[in-house]
Amino acid sequence: MTHALSFTWNPSEGLDLGFIMIRYYSLMFVVAFGLGWFIMKKIFEREGESIEKLDKLFIYTLVATLLGARLGHVFFYDWDYFSQHPEEILLPVKFSPKFEFTGFAGLASHGAAIGIILAMIWYSRKIIHRPLLWVLDRVVIPVTSGGIFVRLGNFFNSEILGETANPEKVPTAIRFIRGEDNLDKYDVTNITGLEDHNKAYELIEKDPRFADYLAAIPYRHPAQLYEAAGYVIVFIILYYMYWKTDARKKHGLIFGVFLVLLWTVRFLAEFVKQSQGGFEGENPILLTGQWLSIPFIIAGFWLMFTAHKRTETL
Repeated sequence: MTHALSFTWNPSEGLDLGFIMIRYYSLMFVVAFGLGWFIMKKIFEREGESIEKLDKLFIYTLVATLLGARLGHVFFYDWDYFSQHPEEILLPVKFSPKFEFTGFAGLASHGAAIGIILAMIWYSRKIIHRPLLWVLDRVVIPVTSGGIFVRLGNFFNSEILGETANPEKVPTAIRFIRGEDNLDKYDVTNITGLEDHNKAYELIEKDPRFADYLAAIPYRHPAQLYEAAGYVIVFIILYYMYWKTDARKKHGLIFGVFLVLLWTVRFLAEFVKQSQGGFEGENPILLTGQWLSIPFIIAGFWLMFTAHKRTETL
C-alpha cells in the first residue's frame, strides 16, 4: 500500500501568461538572487558599505554562478559529450540530433562554488578592499539561501532525481512523470499521438488507456527536497552566527562552517540520488558529487580551526 504522503508529481512547466511562459526553475533563480540581494543589503548596511558596491557584488555573483555552474557541469559531469559539441557549452541550444532551444540545462553547484570564490578574490581586491575571507564570510549567507530555491527549482523541473524507493516503506517517495530518461517529451508525444508534450504527460497521468506506462514509472526519493531542507538548516545556523554572535570578527569561521555543513548535506544527499555522471565509473565507491565535496569539507575544517588566528581586534 502506497504511503499517504507519497504522490505523483507532474507539474506544469511554469506560469503561462499567454504571451510568455515563466518557468518555475527560472522563477526560483529570480527569487534566489532577489532574496540574496536583500540579505546582503542588510549586511552591508550593518558594515557601513555602499549600495554601489553591493550592486557590483550582485553582478559578479550572478555571472560567476551561472558561468561557473555551466563550466562545472561541462568538465565535471559531461565532458565526453561537450568535447564533441563545444559550440553548445555556452549556448542555450542543442544542435544534435536536431536543433532545439534547451535553456542552460546542466549546472553544477561545485562549479558555481569555484566561480563565486574566484569572483570574490577580484571583488575583495578591486572593489570593496576588504580581506577575502571577510567577503566570503558574508556572501555565503545569501548563497546558502539561494541554494534552497535552486533545489526547489530542480524539484519543479523533475531533475536531479533520487534513487528508486518503495512507497510502502518510504513515506516521502514521489513518482516523477517528467523525470524519467525513457519517458522524455519526445517519447510521450509518440506514445500518445499528441504534439503538445504537456498535454501528453497529462494523458499518461490521468487517462486509463496509458495506465501501463504510469504503472511502470518508479517512485523515487525526492533528493532535491532533502537537499533543500538541509540547506534551510545550514542557512539558519550561518544567519545566527553572523547576527547573534561575534563569529563575523573571526575571518573564515562562517565560511568554514558553510563549507563543512553545506557540502556535508550534499555528500549525504548523494547516497539517495541518481548518478549524474562524471568520473566515477561503474560500481563507484562514491559518486562524482561526493568526491568533489570532500576537498571543500576539508578546507572548511581548516578554516574553522584556524579562525581564532584571524580575529579582528578593533
